[in-house]
Amino acid sequence: MNFEQRINKILTNLPFLKKLIKRIYQILMYIISPKKKSEGNIQRITPNDDYEYFFGYYDKSPWDSTDRYMLCLRAKNTTKSVAPREQAEIILIDTYNNNSTEVIGITRTWNVQQGCMLQWLGPDHSENIIFNDFRQGKYCSVILNIKTKEERVLELPIYSVANNGKFALTLDFSRLHRLRKGYGYSNLKEDTADEKCPDKPCVWYINLETNKSKPILKYTDFATFEPRNDMNGAVHKVNHIMLNPLNDRFMILHRWINGTQKFTRLVTVNIDGSKMYNLSDDNMTSHCSWKNDRELIAYARKKKVGNGYFLMRDQTHKYEHVMTELIMDGHPSFSPNRKKIVTDSYPNRSRIASVYLVNEKNNIKTIAKVFAPFKYDNDVRCDLHPRWNRAGDKICIDSVFEGKRGLYQLNINK
Repeated sequence: MNFEQRINKILTNLPFLKKLIKRIYQILMYIISPKKKSEGNIQRITPNDDYEYFFGYYDKSPWDSTDRYMLCLRAKNTTKSVAPREQAEIILIDTYNNNSTEVIGITRTWNVQQGCMLQWLGPDHSENIIFNDFRQGKYCSVILNIKTKEERVLELPIYSVANNGKFALTLDFSRLHRLRKGYGYSNLKEDTADEKCPDKPCVWYINLETNKSKPILKYTDFATFEPRNDMNGAVHKVNHIMLNPLNDRFMILHRWINGTQKFTRLVTVNIDGSKMYNLSDDNMTSHCSWKNDRELIAYARKKKVGNGYFLMRDQTHKYEHVMTELIMDGHPSFSPNRKKIVTDSYPNRSRIASVYLVNEKNNIKTIAKVFAPFKYDNDVRCDLHPRWNRAGDKICIDSVFEGKRGLYQLNINK
């Protein structure tokens, strides 16, 4: 555990003081540090104009099946609110035509961390896209054919979409907005705001072909599953649903807040809500990614080891400490052939964030470094969220090293 991690642990229960001390420390470190904006083979994809561009989270690819077209959001400002009520434009980028852009839609509900869940819809990932919107006073999701411009409006927003394009899972974005700024939506007030652990649905299954949905889990299902004493009287939420490649199980983070203390455990579940498994319960799990149908990687805490990246096997207590040189949290994902991992870091004391490539032999290479202006910090920060293209030879990041959000490409060897 380095110096910053020790201080962070001490100040965990004092969030305001933690934020103040962090900012003062960062300013001092930036003043005395060498100045750089970027380092590495970084190519801007989006225009350098009066707008800000970004894609969203790290568990989706902005590229279509041919790696020619890319998706992103375009907004006027992404620093005034974590979940603006102003609309954002959905942009299609043609990388074979000088990165020309076309507005193909709009969304009225989005946030700075995960956008509007914009993505290509499987199984072909070629003509149809899906994204969240706010229409007729309700959250919804929209399937849009980019060639015919025909659209289907679904009754619920989506969170994690099956790679075969047949179904999706979702959660309560209003509760998520209140309890985790930058990840939910602000259009509607939360119905369960006065309830610490609602006996109400928190995960829904959506049939994308029939537009029929059903609740599969409630908050109380999580609170009563292998309960802990620190759950008593705590505020409960769920976040970060991720389906495995086979689409038969999903991972989800169950989080509860008891006073100033925050706890997280990683739970895996069948898509019908059955066979819940408490995969990692040492108080902290952050970002995860499925390696295959039964293994996943997570930045988490193991009491015997500490914080780090761990490769875990679903429905067992087996784990392996991997990428041991990387002691800071990041957003990991596996290449399409599952042989490499890309992950990143948050800005260090000099406000520099890095992108790391890890090969089969667990060798780690820094492939990019970018500066993060103080304007983009805390809830409106710009995480890099590295994502793979379909061929596995390019990586895309969101970054602000040129002064505002933009989409950038890193070229790597297969």
